[in-house]
Amino acid sequence: MAPPVWELLLLRHGIAEERSPARVEARRELTAAGRTRTKAVLERAVQMGLRADRLFSSPLARAWQTAEIARMVGLAPALELAQALEPGGDPLPLLPAWFNQGGEAPSCRLLLVGHEPDLGLLASRLLGAPPGAIALRKAGLALLRLPVVEVGGSLAGTARLEWLMRPRLWLPRP
Repeated sequence: MAPPVWELLLLRHGIAEERSPARVEARRELTAAGRTRTKAVLERAVQMGLRADRLFSSPLARAWQTAEIARMVGLAPALELAQALEPGGDPLPLLPAWFNQGGEAPSCRLLLVGHEPDLGLLASRLLGAPPGAIALRKAGLALLRLPVVEVGGSLAGTARLEWLMRPRLWLPRP
């Protein structure tokens, strides 16, 4: 029997509206091209057998829209918003509780949808790598494997990077 394992899928939001002094940052939405590209990437991921047990997203519009696309294409069954995934937030202390919540089997895969540089910094911390060592493109995905720890346990420096994918690698060539 294989030992229990946690897997963490990190997904950066898709292409969003440009920043503007006239636009509220938290309400910046995905562009039409961002929606199309994100949907194509995530559909391909599902076709390749990728699934998550739980899905957490930043509440900012561009992130939850990306997460909703992930849910709609079948990447995860439901969507939960998490303030810790807002820009500048720190979800690392919450990961053991998120993995253990809901009575999942000891092996569990979480999908977190958020922003850069935060997701890259989280991945770097989990890997024990220097800040900035990992960066995700818009609609890019990374998969990390982590040991199972008790709630309150530390995951910093314990992960292994399984893969880091640029969105265009998931898309069919014209």
